[in-house]
Amino acid sequence: MNSDDLSSRLASLYRPFRLIVTGGGTGGHTYPALTAVRELQTRLASHGSSLDVLWVGTAEGLEARVAPAEGIPFKTVPTGKLRRSSNPLAMINRENMRDMGRVPKGVAEARLIAADYKADVILSTGGYVAVPVGLAARMTRTPLVVHEQTVRLGLANRILSRFATAVAVSSESSMKLLSESVAASTVVTGNPVRPAVFTGEPKKAVASLGLSGFDSALPCVYVTGGAQGSAQINGLVRNILPWLLTAANVIHQCGATTLEQSRQFAETLPDGLRGRYWVSDFVGPELPDVLALADVVISRSGAGTIAELTALGKPAVLIPLASSAGNEQEHNALHLQEAGAATALTRERATPEELRRALEPLITSQQRREHMAERAAAQGLPDAAARLVDLLLSVGLAER
Repeated sequence: MNSDDLSSRLASLYRPFRLIVTGGGTGGHTYPALTAVRELQTRLASHGSSLDVLWVGTAEGLEARVAPAEGIPFKTVPTGKLRRSSNPLAMINRENMRDMGRVPKGVAEARLIAADYKADVILSTGGYVAVPVGLAARMTRTPLVVHEQTVRLGLANRILSRFATAVAVSSESSMKLLSESVAASTVVTGNPVRPAVFTGEPKKAVASLGLSGFDSALPCVYVTGGAQGSAQINGLVRNILPWLLTAANVIHQCGATTLEQSRQFAETLPDGLRGRYWVSDFVGPELPDVLALADVVISRSGAGTIAELTALGKPAVLIPLASSAGNEQEHNALHLQEAGAATALTRERATPEELRRALEPLITSQQRREHMAERAAAQGLPDAAARLVDLLLSVGLAER
């Protein structure tokens, strides 16, 4: 449906647009869905309409906290987690059998919810809860849009993509990994990024974090292992920190478990270097400003992180989480490295020596930073939320 047709149908929408969202368990599935919901509300309001939305998830997943906190009605259904293994026989265990036994009940409950709610479209962003709700979409003949955040489709989305009305992927490189039948209904939307990420101001970061020793003549490196921090990344950075601080400012979000250790190490730094190092367990509302200030980022390579870094065009050294489901973080990191948009330190390369080798050309050459920034931005889709909303509306209004 082209933009003119979509606008025309929105203008004739005489009742709220109805959406069921499913997906969660982690922030990687939850926050893209939330961003899409907010964008959809804004789009509908601009056409004089409104959104009725229901989130269906699990009681234990992150979505159970996020949706109610955001004022979104929430219902739970039971589901099961498949504990995968390279050995198929190892997957036949008590936990998997118990959880798989919950799926039929989850499908039955999801079917009742979908039949009663009568959504215009169901959005699945993955996670185990998406399977029963996606199956319910098929049973109730409700249009289903599946959104994948990573380069490779996760297990839940692979199952649902076989009968989804449309599939949204975050990267053009995903297309070659899809079957011909799935690719025919697939659209590259990108991975929705929180709007606040684009509002950062570098000078505000210097002021709000109290970076009294910040040297504006040197580049700034932002180190993060996510909200909980990463012992692996923290250890690698500590090993090269005295060298790194001779050529850069460093903002280090280390997580709560290693905060005291990191602070004690900072006290051992020479006086001339210590002022350029800021370490804390968590970066909160200041994050957009920190990202704006950062010239280089050292981080994991989860889907949300990749979406933000490419949308902002940030050079990065990526250290994938080895235990990520389906090894998705390594796939993400290697994809950006092949595009010249980042350097990937996979398991065998994640050493202090390799980290220094990866950082040195970026720290010492503004030209190298600018080149990688351009390549990163070429991979980003900052309008991903708007693209996904276009798809949801096109599918949901197709029969009008």
